[in-house]
Amino acid sequence: MPGTALLIAAAPVSKSRLVDAASVLPVLAAVSPAALAGTDTASVVELADPLDPQTVLTRLRAAAMAPGPLTIYLIGQVHLDRRQRQLHVALARTTSATMRYTAFPWHWFTQELRLRPTGSTALIADLHTDTESWQALNEHPLDAGPGVALYGRIAPPARRRTPAVPAYMKALATILRSGHRPPLLPLHQQAAQSLGEDAPDLLLALDPHAAPTAAATHLPAAPAANPAGPDQHTDPHAAITAAVEAGRHGEAAALAASWEQTALRMHGPSSNEVIHWMEVRADLARFAGDPARSCETWLAVASARLTAGQAPDSPEVEAAADRAHHLWDRLRDPEAVRALGPALIRLRRQVPGRQRGTLTLAQRRLEQFHGQRVG
Repeated sequence: MPGTALLIAAAPVSKSRLVDAASVLPVLAAVSPAALAGTDTASVVELADPLDPQTVLTRLRAAAMAPGPLTIYLIGQVHLDRRQRQLHVALARTTSATMRYTAFPWHWFTQELRLRPTGSTALIADLHTDTESWQALNEHPLDAGPGVALYGRIAPPARRRTPAVPAYMKALATILRSGHRPPLLPLHQQAAQSLGEDAPDLLLALDPHAAPTAAATHLPAAPAANPAGPDQHTDPHAAITAAVEAGRHGEAAALAASWEQTALRMHGPSSNEVIHWMEVRADLARFAGDPARSCETWLAVASARLTAGQAPDSPEVEAAADRAHHLWDRLRDPEAVRALGPALIRLRRQVPGRQRGTLTLAQRRLEQFHGQRVG
């Protein structure tokens, strides 16, 4: 099956630049697509110093939906936003004051990659840090979610002010220029050796097969007996993914709905288990080409999280609102736009999100379909 390689090199253009991220792209460009993706044939998508987090999200989402193996090469710098202290990858326009609006939240990686089959996805990163983010990453190790391989290095704050060189990724690209991609762990080890034994970097080497499965993370350990319900001894996410890849979208949706009902009986509405399966259903509707149903479900996810007591500016609530809004913006059926618009506007009053003017934009679009202002 053809693979996909997504190359992201990002850093601020201002004095906040810690690494010359784009300098490694010519070296990566000299690597064959097959070696980058680890498959016989592959497509390569390159993002050099992207300006907007939504642009990165769109490319990441498209790559995550590709059926074959996916390898993401990420070069850049990570920071904590001042308000929520969530980790972000800085983009071209990012400053410390605008982190929440102009940088790419790390948890978007885990959200977009979570439904991919275990072992089919790798994120290889060469990241640089400031003092705050370095300390946070030492206390809370980075991960890309269950089922995703994460390899690379995180460099500590540099003593000199000039942007650092992404030495790990350059070494890795040099190895790949031979046209052959070794297994990920040996590839990582060879690239890390170029940094020197005394390098103070944090090295990342997370094996998806050794990580907890999504089922162990999200599902009840012993649901009530339900002969007609799902089989507890299988990984439901693997079965759902297989159904999606085979085009059996109705079967995938039915499996997710069955697990949601089990979680509802065990844990009640607005529980983390129920919300998880709502999110799975929302993604499945998008995969099935039903953006209206996906939008409606993401609106319900945001409402459930708020009902459960999560803050309107929490990353999970904002992500649900942003996804609902993104899907609603792409609806072309006037009836669906009018049906879902008022609920989205009510949500945007509570959860404006990172992008400025979301409420106004939603109101204006609904006006175009209604012909009158919706309060």
